[in-house]
Amino acid sequence: MNRREFAKGIALTGGLMASPALLRAQGTALRFAHYGTASDSVSAAATRLAELAAEKTGGALTVEVYGNGELGSSPTMLEGTRLGTIDMATTGNPYFTASLPALNLLDLPFLFQSDAHAFAVLDGEVGQTLMSSMSEAGLQGIAFWELGFRNLTNNVRAVVTPEDMAGLKIRTTPNPAHVLAFETLGAQPTPMPFGEVYSALQTGAIDGQENPVNHIYANKLHEVQTFMSLTRHAYTTSPLVVNARRWSGLSPEFQTALQEAALEAATFQRQLNDEEDVAALEEMRAAGLQIEENPDTDAFRAAVSDVTRAAYVEQFGAALLDQVDAAATA
Repeated sequence: MNRREFAKGIALTGGLMASPALLRAQGTALRFAHYGTASDSVSAAATRLAELAAEKTGGALTVEVYGNGELGSSPTMLEGTRLGTIDMATTGNPYFTASLPALNLLDLPFLFQSDAHAFAVLDGEVGQTLMSSMSEAGLQGIAFWELGFRNLTNNVRAVVTPEDMAGLKIRTTPNPAHVLAFETLGAQPTPMPFGEVYSALQTGAIDGQENPVNHIYANKLHEVQTFMSLTRHAYTTSPLVVNARRWSGLSPEFQTALQEAALEAATFQRQLNDEEDVAALEEMRAAGLQIEENPDTDAFRAAVSDVTRAAYVEQFGAALLDQVDAAATA
C-alpha cells in the first residue's frame, strides 16, 4: 500500500486521523431563513446565533443566515423547513397555527400581562409542551424568539377606545384569534403577507396594521401611517425551528451547541428589543407619527378576551390556558 492509499483508508475509516464525532462534524452547514430586514432585531439575533454556534463547535458547525425573506415569504420559509429544503427558520407564531393549531394559544389577545409573564410561559412548562407538539409538523423547536407586544397604526383616526375601531380595514396575521378579535371590535381584518403591507398602506388598500414597535420602525411603516396606539393587545413570539430529520441527523454535540446558541440569542434579542423600542418611538414621533400612549386597554380587553378565550377553550380545552394564567401570579 502506498502513502496515498494509506491516507485514503484512514480518511474512510476515521482510524488514526479523526474520531467518528469529528468526521460527523466536518462540513456541517445549516441554512437559516428569517423574515427580518437588516435593521430588524431578528437579523442581529440570527447573526449572534451563527457566531455562538461556531464558537461552541470550534467552527465545525456553520449557520448560513438568509434574511429579509430571501428564501421566501414566512409561509414559504416555514413550509420549506417542514419539507427539508431549508434547514431552520424563525417567523411569527401566527404562521405556525395552520399546521399546529394548538399554538393559537400564544396569540390570544391580552394573554400576557407583561414581558416577564410571557418569558416565564415560553421558557417554562407550557413552552416545552408546545415545542414538543411541533414534531407533528416535521419540526424540532429549539427556542422562542420574539416580535413582541403588538400595537395598532392607521391613517384614519386616533384609536383610544374600542369604538374607534369601527370600519377600519386592518391588516392582521392569518391567526384565527387575531382575526376574531378585530371582527369583534368592528374592524375589517385583512390578512396578507407582511411583504405587501407597506405598499397596501401607501395606496390605501388598507387603513392600518398591527405589529410590535421595533418591527413597525425597522420596516418603515411609520412613513405611510399617521396614528399609532400603544394597545399592546397581543404578544407575538417567533419560534425557532429546525427540520426534524435534519435535527436528528446532527450529532448530540451539535444539537446541544445549537440549542444553547438559540437560547442565548433569544435572551440577546429580548434585551435588544427593549432598548430599541424606546429609541424607535422617539424617532417615529419626531418623523410625525401621532402616538397615543394611553389607549383604554381595559376596555379593549373586556371587549375581546372572553370571546377569543371561549373559542380557544371550545377547541383545545382549558388546561394550557389555566397554566398560562397561573404563571402570571407565580
